[in-house]
Amino acid sequence: MKRKHDHGFPARDAIVAFIRAHPGKIGTREIAREFGLKNADRAELKRILRDLADEGAIARRGRKIHETALLPPTVIADITGRDTDGELLATPTEWDTEQSGPAPKIRIHVPRRLQPGTAAGVGDRALLRIEKADDGEGAPYRGRIIKIIDQARTRVLGIFRKLPGGGGLLVPVDKKQAGRELNIAPSDTAGAEDGDLISVDLVRSRGYGLASGKVKERLGSLSSEKAISLIAIHAHEIPQAFSPSALREAEAAEPATLKGREDWRELPLVTIDPPDAKDHDDAVHAAPDPDPNNKGGYIVHVAIADVAFYVRPGSALDREAVTRGNSVYFPDRVVPMLPERISNDLCSLVPGEARGALAVRLVIGSDGRKRSHSFHRVLMRSAAKLHYAQAQAAIDGRPDDTTGPLLGPILNPLYAAYALVKLARDERDPLDLDLPERKILLKPDGTVDRVIVPERLDAHRLIEEFMILANVAAAETLEKKALPLIYRVHDEPTLEKVHNLQEFLKTLDLPFAKTGALRPSLFNRVLGQVRGEDYEPLVNEVVLRSQAQAEYSAENYGHFGLNLRRYAHFTSPIRRYADLIVHRALIRALGLGEGALPESETLETLSEVAAQISLTERRAMKAERETADRLIAHFLADRIGATFQGRISGVTRAGLFVKLSDTGADGLIPIRTLGTEYYNYDETRHALVGSRSGAMHRLGDVVDVRLVEAAPVAGALRFELLSEGQVIPRGRKRDGAKASTKPSKSHPGRSPRDKVRKPLKGKSGKAKSGKSKKGKSWKR
Repeated sequence: MKRKHDHGFPARDAIVAFIRAHPGKIGTREIAREFGLKNADRAELKRILRDLADEGAIARRGRKIHETALLPPTVIADITGRDTDGELLATPTEWDTEQSGPAPKIRIHVPRRLQPGTAAGVGDRALLRIEKADDGEGAPYRGRIIKIIDQARTRVLGIFRKLPGGGGLLVPVDKKQAGRELNIAPSDTAGAEDGDLISVDLVRSRGYGLASGKVKERLGSLSSEKAISLIAIHAHEIPQAFSPSALREAEAAEPATLKGREDWRELPLVTIDPPDAKDHDDAVHAAPDPDPNNKGGYIVHVAIADVAFYVRPGSALDREAVTRGNSVYFPDRVVPMLPERISNDLCSLVPGEARGALAVRLVIGSDGRKRSHSFHRVLMRSAAKLHYAQAQAAIDGRPDDTTGPLLGPILNPLYAAYALVKLARDERDPLDLDLPERKILLKPDGTVDRVIVPERLDAHRLIEEFMILANVAAAETLEKKALPLIYRVHDEPTLEKVHNLQEFLKTLDLPFAKTGALRPSLFNRVLGQVRGEDYEPLVNEVVLRSQAQAEYSAENYGHFGLNLRRYAHFTSPIRRYADLIVHRALIRALGLGEGALPESETLETLSEVAAQISLTERRAMKAERETADRLIAHFLADRIGATFQGRISGVTRAGLFVKLSDTGADGLIPIRTLGTEYYNYDETRHALVGSRSGAMHRLGDVVDVRLVEAAPVAGALRFELLSEGQVIPRGRKRDGAKASTKPSKSHPGRSPRDKVRKPLKGKSGKAKSGKSKKGKSWKR
């Protein structure tokens, strides 16, 4: 029976208690219903909820409300130590301290009987099932270990430096271990040569002197950039080799046949991918809808490689795939989620070959909106393999021998259907950030040739929008069938981040009046106002930083950036495990045959998988980013003293980060090198401001810098600033508001000659010095 609201408005603590009792499951409507509030009371309830959010007592996750700092039922955590009773303590691996304060402690509950793979120690990373702890337990949460993801490291990765008397030293590549060299005895070098990338097992660690290690594996010489991606692969423990049982399963797999499938081999589907793509897992086709009730509409077909047919739940291939979570892409190699026999052969939709696929038929109205859809398990045959620029050139009047015959029957209908879909996309108004992606091109010897920004074409947008439609259709079908699935979710920005963005935009005299629900269109209006202005990149960057990070979840709270209520990844099962789960769920929901999601897969088990693959996705992103940094640092290592143009990409109390314009390389300008005065860190304006001169260096400013030092192994660069800061009248901000004159807690700026700087290491491990020829100025 509902609790009636008879004696005035409910107390704030009663509202918080109700939210605490239903974590992440209720919103404003449920709270009003619980306390018997009428429509006239809703405004007051919303005001109270806003006040509670401003005070930090509650927080929103999409449209749902929960108690602040509430952990989800399943979380990946790092075991950091023990309490006074000797019990293990952990903290969440992913935690935004700036947004949510200190990470909450989790006390690990150890059952009397340990399950295999759940014995943990300090330094381990584990997947935990979480519940609120009772008062007096010493930590707000109690966790039970589901499985250990990472053991505490007893192996160190680094560069071998040979000593004259035999043996050598290991110089770690991890920045956190910088300066912690390991001694390697002559008998433990395993033949390592100076400059080799090696993996070392710790042998002894004492409180004094150097720890000792034994070379476990030689991974290659860093005299070539071909070894650079190996650093990230080994540093992040990304699995490379497949187990023999997984390889046997892959080799034994047979091509799909018509059994249990519809025959779509005569439908001229085509793949459109980057020119260097090695696997092709999606194909598209469009044609006018003959239905007189959908005049001007189109039927779009999206066919996706049927990975679920080959990778069955619980198989060796499946175990390998969930461990990897996704493929990882480096400039010189790909670490695939599945063996090449599956990803590049049986599941690659190559032209002229029959391939199994899970396909969706989308009916698009003349207004661009999806009217209906249906899923099919099919046997298809790709009519052509195209790359983006090739397809676009044909539409723009420059067809080649391949695209010429396809222009009328295939490409024109695809672009006509896209023109309709774009209407609905523009009406939906998703977040429209202009963030160009850079691509590193290598020479045959593995060294950097150049860095480019691939042109953004309508061909890219066409495939992107068709894939989004297919992903939405998958989520809708599984929700309608009430089957568990893994969503791709993106939360709306927190109130604190929105407030910070408002304060920043005030310094540019840009309005950001939030009224009603938060929508991407609110941010798009701001982005539209600055288009073409000098500070457009600055505003794009700050808006991006205000956004939450997308992730995988078994519970849906929508996708804010795409402005969609439900969204799932369906279109890339070759390279993402989340998509494979969605394929299996569709096969089960629609009775499409073998490879279905097992009945044992529940919301709880999928929550565990979602947490793990969110982590592997971030691992891949970090590894890819670090590799790009190392490659560019190698590329620039012999250009010490050269000047470049770039933009300030980060402002901290430690100094300025600058991204070079032509290579996208990131480097630091330490605050001590900015000059002889103190520099105050202005968080609102994302700037360092000279306390005496008022000179301001701000996020997004275009600057000239000189390369001072390069450390290729760490991917680190250090610059000297050559540009003058913008001078602001003392005590005044740009918009006329009073400026803070409180000294920063950061180090004062100093002239480079005021302090001896600790040199970074060059390729040889020795300090870089001397001059080089000036090069052209050269963002990712």
